[in-house]
Amino acid sequence: MLVQIYEVQTPEEAAALARLGIDHIGVLVGDGAFPRELPIARTNAIFAAVPAGRKRVALSLSANLEEIARVVAETRLDIVQVQAEIDDFSVATTRALKSRFPEIPIMRAIPVVDETSIEVAASYKGVADYLLLDSYDPGTRQFGALGRVHDWSLSRRIVDEVGIPVILAGGLGPENVAAAIAAVHPAGVDSKSRTDRLDGGGKDLTKVEAFIAAATLTR
Repeated sequence: MLVQIYEVQTPEEAAALARLGIDHIGVLVGDGAFPRELPIARTNAIFAAVPAGRKRVALSLSANLEEIARVVAETRLDIVQVQAEIDDFSVATTRALKSRFPEIPIMRAIPVVDETSIEVAASYKGVADYLLLDSYDPGTRQFGALGRVHDWSLSRRIVDEVGIPVILAGGLGPENVAAAIAAVHPAGVDSKSRTDRLDGGGKDLTKVEAFIAAATLTR
């Protein structure tokens, strides 16, 4: 069971997460168009603190192929996560990104909303190396970082029917990750909101450690 943690803010935090055993250490990267984005120079400083054997994941909210290509080219990442809305960054655009960087695994975020989400996930066969299944608010159009779960039965169908490794996200914390794993059978789990410090100043390492312990029970 892979464990992925967002959003890492400092090199010290990245090193601490690695010591706890986190597999994927994630940074939200961008030019400031979205809240909390970190610039490339700061991202590289964080990634430099990630030891061998752990994966550095750069998440982009951009729907601009050239902007994401710049993130891939200029950061020391191991995986790029594409989080733009499906209509704004299509399968064809994702394929174009893959053709430019065939050696870099792509994690495509999929909003789990209804039955159509299964078809959307399946459309990335042969294009995405991972699917990140996340919660979505149609009212605000916010995709991820909502701190709430979605319909795990739909996520389980994506795992069973699509055949691309799934990282399950969306409101996961120490108190519910074991149940989520039992329900969905993903390749990995992701936590952001429910392992943040209450003051917004980074990750709560005690919560992260509890999250790992709960996820590890099902490994």
